Amino acid sequence: MVNSSGEPAPRTPAVLSRPVSWFLLAFGVWSWFIWITFAKNLWKDGSGLAFDHAGNPTAYFWVHLALAITSFLLGTAVGLIGLRGVRALRRTS
Repeated sequence: MVNSSGEPAPRTPAVLSRPVSWFLLAFGVWSWFIWITFAKNLWKDGSGLAFDHAGNPTAYFWVHLALAITSFLLGTAVGLIGLRGVRALRRTS
């Protein structure tokens, strides 16, 4: 950003509100619980979707494992943003 004189505007840190910080943190915890549970259930799948008759992983397994890992990582990142927001609010209050 540039101010009216053409010089770069000073940068200020973004501040998350208390409810948003807690929501993001809760979302991260929820993601850990849901996606780890999903991956465990996928690994133990006995329906024939995740593993073929020879016990080899199917495309279903690989796609859903990739979805679980991606969602777990994104949930972790969102949770860390929420944690940083909660910690920053505690320091300033």
